[in-house]
Amino acid sequence: MRAFGHFAIIGALTVLTQIGGLAWLVALGARRRTLTFVAAYLALWVAAPFAAEPLGRVPLPCQIQDGLRVKGIYCALNRHYVTPTLREAALATTRAVEAQFPGTQTLALDAGFPFLDGMPLLPHLSHDDGRKLDFAFYYAGVDGQYLPGQTRSPLGYWAFEDGPTDCPLQTLTMRWDMGLLQPLWPDRPLEPTRTKALIEHLTQDPRIGKILIEPHLQATLGISHPKLRFQGCQAARHDDHIHIQL
Repeated sequence: MRAFGHFAIIGALTVLTQIGGLAWLVALGARRRTLTFVAAYLALWVAAPFAAEPLGRVPLPCQIQDGLRVKGIYCALNRHYVTPTLREAALATTRAVEAQFPGTQTLALDAGFPFLDGMPLLPHLSHDDGRKLDFAFYYAGVDGQYLPGQTRSPLGYWAFEDGPTDCPLQTLTMRWDMGLLQPLWPDRPLEPTRTKALIEHLTQDPRIGKILIEPHLQATLGISHPKLRFQGCQAARHDDHIHIQL
């Protein structure tokens, strides 16, 4: 049972962070296992960018750079890697938004792992090659003033913007409504001007091939473009974040 428990921990840490399972293996023989795990994880986290770059993956910034930073939890979990092309496209877009609206902070959410094409970044099924990235929405306070670097939910996901949908109610689907969580989020309305500007800049970048966002948000923001797509009724909702891909 003890061995099974360790296998379960290694599996969970690998699925969550890619490098965490290896860090736990390193710590197994140590007397101070937790401390050794933390030290091993930190060492692997620091080394990952150097090992990943020759393989075609680079980290997005964990501190603000050109108006962009990754939300802290996704940096800590090693889920902030993309291809160099996507990194350049993301930074070019956030520079443009920051130039248009000085002081704007654009938050990146899940991106990808540093190694191995084909390993999905759960719960996402498509973030498996460094070519996809999620952006958080921009939000305002109840007074309508923009809130730099703030999200409605702690993860940046699952705080949905309500709107009409043609999707039927289904039992077996990944289109979660997370109804029990919605009352927990603070009252922070979507900041439409910056959100629309971000999407428009993304549509104008030839490196970006597809942007996923719910149709009702396209209507609310007053934007239309061939790159803007609906992900379908079987996939997770995209009225809590913006998904882009090369």
